Amino acid sequence: MRIVLVGPPGAGKGTQAQYIAANLSIPAVSTGDIFRANVSQGTPLGREAKTYMDAGNLVPDEVTIGMVRERLAQPDVAGGFLLDGFPRNTAQAKVLDEILAENDTELDVVLELKVDDSEIIQRISGRRQCRANGHVCHILTDPPKVAGVCDECGSELYQRDDDREETVRHRLDVYKEQTEPLVGYYSERNLLLPIQATGPVKEVTGRAMTALREFGGA
Repeated sequence: MRIVLVGPPGAGKGTQAQYIAANLSIPAVSTGDIFRANVSQGTPLGREAKTYMDAGNLVPDEVTIGMVRERLAQPDVAGGFLLDGFPRNTAQAKVLDEILAENDTELDVVLELKVDDSEIIQRISGRRQCRANGHVCHILTDPPKVAGVCDECGSELYQRDDDREETVRHRLDVYKEQTEPLVGYYSERNLLLPIQATGPVKEVTGRAMTALREFGGA
């Protein structure tokens, strides 16, 4: 199967990508992994991306697309893949269609992880990280034994700037503006498969696998 995974920040895409891909015996392909691999290996695209990243700028679409194109041409994805982090908008979706057509393939399904905004805000804004070793806990679902102190190493817990509620709300606004039109694009093509992504991780994976079987692909 060739699957794209979409959903708002905090929906659990990275975790579900790994579980669903393992259940289907296909590679999980994330744009984050693609970027890290290209930069660490010093590929031409990786070197170009690094110049933007080092300057604190967004990597242009054409560089990202070039990396995705090269990754989807590799042998391990010939039998299928689960793509997380690309496309992020309808323009990228059309490019993905072109990339797959070049390899005489097409998408089978787009899994949309659905989570209410209030749940996402609670998930992300409740996270705390320790300053010494980066251990993460959650003040509601996995609270520390002593407020503000890491259970693992005893160092101070703090809230990262990108976990603050106002930042999370901004990220949700950006998602709705840029990525939600993608949902409509795939829905019109009868490729969209919405999944309720609240509850334990394994339950969400189970829902996804059941929906995929009913969709006719897994």
